[in-house]
Amino acid sequence: MNIVIKILAIICLIGALNWGLIGIFGFDLVAAIFGPMSLLSRLVYSLVGLSAILLVVLSIRENKLLSLN
Repeated sequence: MNIVIKILAIICLIGALNWGLIGIFGFDLVAAIFGPMSLLSRLVYSLVGLSAILLVVLSIRENKLLSLN
């Protein structure tokens, strides 16, 4: 299960970096790559959101909230 949590954390990190780019520079990397609100960009956004939810649920269940050791 630890590898799943690490993969989910990486996906969340990618989403966080995209939000950082949006907040600081007004540049949406996902939209630049896949097109604004295209099916693929919506899929990426959904994957990031789902990963965040699963990361929290699995981390709490394993009593390791965001501990990636």
